[in-house]
Amino acid sequence: MTTDASRPTIPSTPGEPLTVGVEEEFLLVDPGSARTAPVSERVLARVGTDPSPDGGGYRFELHATQVEASTGVCTALTGERGVAGQLADLRARLAAAAREEDVLPVASGTPVLGCGTPHFTPGDRYGRIAAHYAGTMEHYEMCGCHVHVGVPDPETAVAVVNRLRPWLPVLLALSVNSPLHRGRDRGFASWRIAEEMRFPGAGVPPWFDSATHHRAVLDRMVETGALADHGMTFWLARPSPRHPTVEVRVADTAPTVGEAVLQAGLVRALVRTALIDAERGAAPPRPDDQETAAALWNAARHGLDGPLVHPRTGRLVPAREAVAALLEAVTPALEESGDLPLVRRLLDGLRANGTGADRQRAAWREGGPAAVIAASAIPTTGEPDVVSGPGAPHAPAEGRPRIPDTPAGVGAPVRRRTPTPAGTAAGTPSPAAPPEPEARREDLPSPFHFDPASPSRGQEPPHA
Repeated sequence: MTTDASRPTIPSTPGEPLTVGVEEEFLLVDPGSARTAPVSERVLARVGTDPSPDGGGYRFELHATQVEASTGVCTALTGERGVAGQLADLRARLAAAAREEDVLPVASGTPVLGCGTPHFTPGDRYGRIAAHYAGTMEHYEMCGCHVHVGVPDPETAVAVVNRLRPWLPVLLALSVNSPLHRGRDRGFASWRIAEEMRFPGAGVPPWFDSATHHRAVLDRMVETGALADHGMTFWLARPSPRHPTVEVRVADTAPTVGEAVLQAGLVRALVRTALIDAERGAAPPRPDDQETAAALWNAARHGLDGPLVHPRTGRLVPAREAVAALLEAVTPALEESGDLPLVRRLLDGLRANGTGADRQRAAWREGGPAAVIAASAIPTTGEPDVVSGPGAPHAPAEGRPRIPDTPAGVGAPVRRRTPTPAGTAAGTPSPAAPPEPEARREDLPSPFHFDPASPSRGQEPPHA
């Protein structure tokens, strides 16, 4: 018999916030060529991989062109020791270390140009993963923003993930930040999601009857060779294989601290809402797998610039209606944690500035790859006005590099030492920069156009 697995005890008293942590993946980019650079070993040697006093720190990723920064366990979204403060510190320290190695850490879900040759990070597990997935991993330099929310046990985690399924596409639409990949606009606001769908165990997770059922499915997927190991699912929400948390990793890497905090706030509120609904015995929503797949496709394709599938009705609606449904659903949880004013301000900032995909495309039109890299690079001075919103669209903040355009539209030459990237022979030269790729869209204009500069946007707020 199918059950909800969903009568957990809420692991905190009303008003006591659930714990939350955020992991962010970034690209390391050579500003001269606008290509990703396989120098994570050198960058992480400078910044260090030992945990900070807050428990956060840095990790290697599969490709040597990427790094991960993660907060410790937080109870607040703002403040020096909250999510915002820790992310700002992690980003600033990473930016300083990367610049010492003549590269820029870039907050984009996909590389604008990519790396000419794949460079996998050394290590047994990385090598096994690369071999298992063969050519599908060669240029998989995708970066996401993962939010962890503490739960007491695996049974609770599975019950919460079941209830999150309809909301994942809306979270993606708010976070899209990967329209460009390997020199072309792919016509998707999140090309990262399109790339991920090539893998088994991807997309919105299926319904699981219990933690035992979840484990049995993973076991079968590993036994049949679909997964390299139990930690390699690409599901966009899952019980974390490493922590006592629900891990939601639907979002593209956030362009700013503010947008990462927005994801953290919404995800934590969704988890809290799921726990409360489960304890009350409220029937969980159970859209079928094809419906959730269609909803995810729409969100990846359009972001907030077109129709989305309404998370409650399953009907195609303007994006603002789907976002309004999300905000309505989590408002009680946000009021309980005191985060509602912050989340509203961050949504207002997103409405005013557009998504990361909007800003990347605007920068691309203005200056090609170099402009996108300059706009997406993490500044060294932090982002102090996270509470008031994400900031101006693709305008270089203080500490953000301004890369002058050349006739080729890439970047001005910079001082570079001979690269010795991890996983390659010492002294292997970086691939030459290509001519500026043709800036083009592979899609037709949407009748649901969601233009961040449109005057009507101020008259009809899509988020309220």
